[in-house]
Amino acid sequence: MQNTFEYFLDQLINGVTLGSIYGLIAIGYTLVYGIIGMINFAHGEIFMIGAFVSIITFLTLGIMGITWVPLALVIVLVMSMAVTSVYGWTLERVAYRPLRGSPRLAALITAIGMSIFLQNYVQLLQGARTKPIQPVITGGMELMSSKMPDGGTYVVSLSYLQAIILILTIVLMTVFTIIITRTPLGRAQRACEQDRKMAALLGVNVDRTISLTFVMGAALASVAGTIFLIRYGVIDFFVGFLVGVKAFTAAVLGGIGSLPGAMLGGLLIGIIEAFWSGYFTVEYKDVAAFGILVLVLIFRPTGLLGKPDIEKV
Repeated sequence: MQNTFEYFLDQLINGVTLGSIYGLIAIGYTLVYGIIGMINFAHGEIFMIGAFVSIITFLTLGIMGITWVPLALVIVLVMSMAVTSVYGWTLERVAYRPLRGSPRLAALITAIGMSIFLQNYVQLLQGARTKPIQPVITGGMELMSSKMPDGGTYVVSLSYLQAIILILTIVLMTVFTIIITRTPLGRAQRACEQDRKMAALLGVNVDRTISLTFVMGAALASVAGTIFLIRYGVIDFFVGFLVGVKAFTAAVLGGIGSLPGAMLGGLLIGIIEAFWSGYFTVEYKDVAAFGILVLVLIFRPTGLLGKPDIEKV
């Protein structure tokens, strides 16, 4: 039996790593909802497409003989972000812009339809089988070790991949915070969030701002897809559905529309899953995550960092 503190720390590292993936995807949900008030339920499929672009790029680089890991990772991330950004822009242009003035139910049905379409589209192109990949980043650093009652040694380690995921998440959150708070695009986004009609009267290009918001969310989802692929080593055409639902849950838990809330919600969902799997049974980890969401929404309907909507009259 492992020592309690070491095992706790091990699960905490696993939870934060998984939560970082959820958080990156959840930011896409919260960006879109914050500006146009719609839930992009096809966002999980953008994450899945990013993972497929990553595995195809990895295989192509292997054929070309580019095996230096840092260079390969940079090329894969750039390629994945570029392709999924095009998908994000197209999704907004085709599925959301024509319905911007329609009832929200119409946009919701369209989003679900686009999710199903993209799933089957990728299934037809790539097949229904799972796609594995060999480990790309191996090794790690030992944080602590202790003797177990049976005479063995329990080692708590941080893999290089986990460290890269955490550093990449922090860097992306910092960059996006700077973009939203200190750039003309960020000011335009905040203006559209408050009042799109008034923003347009003041010279903000609302269509371009919304399209760029979809592109930003898709780029983050592609990074999450690349990380997921490298972390777990296997993907399929359906992987975006469950991960997307959990990321949406994270966005709601943290407060839909709040950028820090999306990342906080993602971390909480990841930590809950890791600890439940480690201390109880892995079969019910999803029940635990959604159960916490229900409790939070009962006592705080706006989420942990969300703000109540103010109805304009």
